[in-house]
Amino acid sequence: MTAHVIAAPEPTPATDPRGAWLRLSAAFTDAVTDLADREDLTVTCAPGMGRGAPGCFIPDLATVELDGAHLGHAPHTCDPSRPSDRERYPALWGVLVHEAAHAHHTRWSPPNGTPAAHADAALVLEESRIEAAQIRRRPADRHWLRASATHLVLADFMPPAPAPATVPGAGATATPPTTPTPAMPAPSAEMTPWDAGRAAGLLLARVDAGVLDRDEVAPLAAVVTKILGASRLSALSALWHIVHATGDGDQEKMIDLGRRWCRIVGVDPDRPAPQPSPGASGEASGSSPSPLAEAIGGALTAVATAEGLSTSGTPDTTGRSVKADERRREQATRDKTRRAAHRVFGATHPDHGRRGPTAITGTRTPRPDEQAAARRLARRLRAAAHRERLTTVSTSPTPPGRLRMRAALAADAQRAAGSVPTAEPFTQTTRRHVPAPPLRIGIACDVSGSMMTLAAPVASAAWILARAASHVPDARSATVIFGAKVRPVTYPGRTPERVSEFSAHDSTEQFVEAVEALDGTLELSRPGAARLLVVVSDGIFTAEQRRTGQQRIDRLTGTGCAVLWLALSGKPNAMNGAHLVALSDPAKAADTIGAAATRALRLA
Repeated sequence: MTAHVIAAPEPTPATDPRGAWLRLSAAFTDAVTDLADREDLTVTCAPGMGRGAPGCFIPDLATVELDGAHLGHAPHTCDPSRPSDRERYPALWGVLVHEAAHAHHTRWSPPNGTPAAHADAALVLEESRIEAAQIRRRPADRHWLRASATHLVLADFMPPAPAPATVPGAGATATPPTTPTPAMPAPSAEMTPWDAGRAAGLLLARVDAGVLDRDEVAPLAAVVTKILGASRLSALSALWHIVHATGDGDQEKMIDLGRRWCRIVGVDPDRPAPQPSPGASGEASGSSPSPLAEAIGGALTAVATAEGLSTSGTPDTTGRSVKADERRREQATRDKTRRAAHRVFGATHPDHGRRGPTAITGTRTPRPDEQAAARRLARRLRAAAHRERLTTVSTSPTPPGRLRMRAALAADAQRAAGSVPTAEPFTQTTRRHVPAPPLRIGIACDVSGSMMTLAAPVASAAWILARAASHVPDARSATVIFGAKVRPVTYPGRTPERVSEFSAHDSTEQFVEAVEALDGTLELSRPGAARLLVVVSDGIFTAEQRRTGQQRIDRLTGTGCAVLWLALSGKPNAMNGAHLVALSDPAKAADTIGAAATRALRLA
C-alpha cells in the first residue's frame, strides 16, 4: 500500500515549495499544532510532494508532506487560518488531519522496514486505528477525515503518479486548472483474498472506527463477503476491533495482529505482500474492472457524494447533499449525548442522594436469590458470547503441511512436461479463536407515580445485571432512573456491592436525557458491539419528550441497537421500534432483561 508513515526518508524531498506554496506551507504548519497536539511539526505543501501519496508523515524529520495537486485552488488565494476557507479544499485539509493523527498516535514502525506482508497488513490496520483515536480526541475532525477518505483510499489501490519535475503554480498569480475533473479511476483490485481483505481493512474498518457509515460501504461488504466468506470476514473484523483498542506504541501487538491477518487471508506473512497484476483495474487491458474494484469505487463515490464533494475532493458546485446535513446533525447529537453522560455519570450532583426529586432512597445487601441470579446470568452471557474457532485451510508447494498425493503427482507431471509446476501438494489447517463481541446494556427506569410497582424489581435487576456483566469480558452496563431529573443507579465499569433502591413518586419524566446519558456513556449508537437499551415505563410522556424520544429510539435502532420496552400488563404507550414485553409478574424483570441481553449477543 502507499506509505503514509515513512521511517527512513530520502535525504531530500522530491520538491521544495516556493513562492505562494511556501507561504501556504507556513500556514499549514501553524494549523497542525492544534491538530496533532505537537509543536515540533513542519508542513510542506506543493504539487509532487507526499512521496507517492496525497500526504505522508516522516517521524525522523517531524515533517508532514502534502501533495498540492489536491488543493484545487491557486495557493495564494488560500488561508487555512480561517475555518471557513478550509471548506474550499476539504480533501487536502482532511489529508492534513489524517497525517496529524499519524503524528500524534503512530509511535511504532515495522522492524527493519522489511517488505513483508505482515508489515503491510499492520499498516493497513493502523490507518483506521489512528482515525478512531483522532475522533475520540477531536470529534469534529470526523468531517475532514471523511472528506479525505476518497483520496487516501484510492491512493492505496492505485500506482503512484510520477512527481512533476517542477513546482507548477509557485508564483502568486498561479491559477488552478480549468479542465474538467476526470471520472474516478477504477482501483487496481483483483478478486483475491488479499485485495478483498485490504479493502475491508481500509473501508469497512473505518465504519467501526466511526468515520464512515455502514450504508456507504454495504455493496463493498457484500462483495468482500463473497470473496472471503462470512467467517473470515468476521475474523478480520474482530482483529480491527482489537486494533482500535490498542495503544499508540504497542509495536509488538500490531505486528502480531498483522501476522494473524495474513494467516486469515491465506498469505505467507514473511513474504512480500501480493501486488495487483497490470490491468487489474481493467484500464490497461481494456476489460471492465473487477467487481471488487467497482465496489471500492462505488463506496468512495458514495462517501464523496454524502459529503457534498466531487470525486476530485473539491466542493460540489451543485450544492451540498442532504446527507451531509444529516451527518452534521448526527455529530451534534453525539456531542449532546456526551454532555448528558457527563452531567449524569461524571458530575457530582449537590442534591444527589435522598434529597430532592428522583432520589435514591437507600441501599441494602443483596439477597441470596439475587446473588444466585447474577451467577446464572453471567454463565448465560458467557455462553452466548462464545464463538467457535475459525478454521482456515491453506495450500503451499513446500512443507510444512500434509502431503496430498494427487497434487504431488500432478506437480511431477507438470515438471515432466517441462512446465512450471502450479500444483500445491501440501495443506495446512489453522484453527484460531474468534474474539467475542463486547456487550453494552443500558437500563432506563421511569420513576413517575404509575411505575411504583416496578421500582423494587428493576432495582434488583440492575444490580443482577451489573454483577453479571463484571464476570463477562468487555461487558458494561449502566442503569439510570428518570423522572423530574435523571439519576445513576449503577455505573459503567463498576461492580456494585449493594443494591440501590429508589421510589417512584415523580410527576414528570426526562426520558430524552436518560437515553442520551446511557448512549453517551455506553456508546449504544456506535456499531462494533452487541448493544441493548432497556426502557421500563408506561410511555406516558409529554408531547415534546415523546417526539424527541422517538427520534433517539429511531437513531439507536438504525445503528443496530436493540430496544426492549418493559411495562406492566395493560396498554403501555411504547415507542415505535422497541420490542414490547408486558410483565404480568414484576419479579421476572431480571430474567426478561437477561434473555434479551443473551439474544443480542448471539445476533452480534
